[in-house]
Amino acid sequence: MKLSRILTFLFFLAFFLKAYAKEVFIEPGPNAQEKLQEAMILMETGDTLVIKSGVYVLEDSLSLDVDKVIVRGEGMDKTILDFHDQKSGAQGLLVTSDAVTLKDFAILNAKGDALKVIGAKGISMIGLKTEWTGGPKSTNGAYGFYPVESENVLIDKCVAIGASDAGIYVGQSKNIIVRNSIAQYNVAGIEIENSYYADVYGNLASHNTAGILIFDLPDLPQQGGHHVRVFDNESIDNDTDNFAPEGNIVGEVPRGSGIIVMANSDVEIFSNVISGNGTVNLSIVSYGDDTEDSNYYPHPKRIQVHGNSFGPSGFNPDLGTGDLAKVLFEVSDGEMTDIFWDGVVPFSQMFFGQPENERLVVNEDNGTDFLAIKPIKYLLGFSAPINKDLHQFKGIINPLPPVQIEPF
Repeated sequence: MKLSRILTFLFFLAFFLKAYAKEVFIEPGPNAQEKLQEAMILMETGDTLVIKSGVYVLEDSLSLDVDKVIVRGEGMDKTILDFHDQKSGAQGLLVTSDAVTLKDFAILNAKGDALKVIGAKGISMIGLKTEWTGGPKSTNGAYGFYPVESENVLIDKCVAIGASDAGIYVGQSKNIIVRNSIAQYNVAGIEIENSYYADVYGNLASHNTAGILIFDLPDLPQQGGHHVRVFDNESIDNDTDNFAPEGNIVGEVPRGSGIIVMANSDVEIFSNVISGNGTVNLSIVSYGDDTEDSNYYPHPKRIQVHGNSFGPSGFNPDLGTGDLAKVLFEVSDGEMTDIFWDGVVPFSQMFFGQPENERLVVNEDNGTDFLAIKPIKYLLGFSAPINKDLHQFKGIINPLPPVQIEPF
């Protein structure tokens, strides 16, 4: 009886909220900036802001901090927020509230990041587009889609073009789905950084410097990235020269990188098409720079690679950017590979091997080119410091569980 009363109360509460929720419509024209920002301030829980078709030329960033609202346009190619004359603000749109849905509009030419989300518990970005229309330039904003420190993040059917760091980036977050999206002409197409439980699938990453990055970095509040699945994606023809501003970590990524996994645990890469990447299709590497962060673990472990389709790679290595391509070119005598593991593990494991439950597992066709460095031989300058025997890395695949996003 008690449960029945609770359910009845929840039904009437939902009906009440729906009855009092409202739709607000904004059209292009004079004072559109003020009208948009005012509408975002005055929204209440359950409201929907509809931004009608047209081009909105905005000079200041927009911000939203109201929970449980929807902001939607009438299509990413119809409702366009253009910040090419932006004079203030560090991004195009900043969201700092929970249970927000953004859909069907575009953010162009933001002075900084296009769409930044901080600390959201529930954020859905659906059918959105971010772009810098002047082509790849170091003066473009760093990030297209930029949710950080958030939970239950969905990026679906989105397009990201021209970011000088990452087109689609999710950092220090958990419960993440990035799917059915397109990332092109960015430095990094899609990047999952210092995050827990992410599914990246059904995406196209092409003509970036690097297609998909799964990174973990030191000196951040959340680190030890783990449980990331990358599957059913196309990371192809990533051939744009690195245009990141000097000092950015992605400025070390060589042109022509398909997928890079750095210092993460429990990553499963499967059923992807990885092809046309002039340096290397797939790299698995440790964090190579010194750090004083004693809590940071710089080595990848429990990485599983299986059932991918590899096409041409290594035909135009970028030897002028970072160390990855140079090291691979050196140890392979110029014969680049589909899959590269730098072999760097904790010092004791260099002698005694990785524990069975931490080892790299690669179950790919025997025709797949593979190269791993033997770090002791490499450091001591021995000849042939490499292992190209893919059979030694075959093993049992333990599939990671799908990511579940909590409804809101």
